[in-house]
Amino acid sequence: MALVERPRKPADAAPHLPADGGMWVFVLGDLVIFSSYFVIFMIYRAQQPELFLASQQHLSINFGVINTLALLTSSWFIARSVLAARVGDSCRAMKLTLCGGLCGVLFIAIKAFEWSAKISQGLTFGSNDFFMFYYLLTGVHLFHVALGLVFLGVNYFELRNPQGRRISMVETGAMYWHLVDMLWIVIFTLLYVLR
Repeated sequence: MALVERPRKPADAAPHLPADGGMWVFVLGDLVIFSSYFVIFMIYRAQQPELFLASQQHLSINFGVINTLALLTSSWFIARSVLAARVGDSCRAMKLTLCGGLCGVLFIAIKAFEWSAKISQGLTFGSNDFFMFYYLLTGVHLFHVALGLVFLGVNYFELRNPQGRRISMVETGAMYWHLVDMLWIVIFTLLYVLR
């Protein structure tokens, strides 16, 4: 009985960990830092439940939902962009990256409007512990969104260069963007939804 050898996959089809190893370290470190923020928030919330619940009533769940949808849509565009880049369709990948970035810009615009509305109502960082956490968590996250837009810009220009295109670079930017999305979902849940 002769053994039949299975055809081997080409080397480029071998499973690999997407993105750069350094980005994985950065993302894991960021998750540890944000997890600490979330735990501290929950401790303060447990100590002052009435204050946190009353302060939470000043937030618009509609703004939170729209921002969440903007980032989820953006992540969908970026995931599709990576898939297009992997099959060599850089034109489609660039368009999808641009759409993802525009959703990120929409997120920033909505958050800026929301902040200005809160500040005009006198609800600032120093108002109480809830708003201290509100501005801290959303502010640090907003910085991450802005940095993510820089990464998406790098992705866009990486995709424009067919000779020097590196899929790992595109995956690295996408991975960071998905981290930004995931962090917002937790922040949205803690600040807007959790009662």
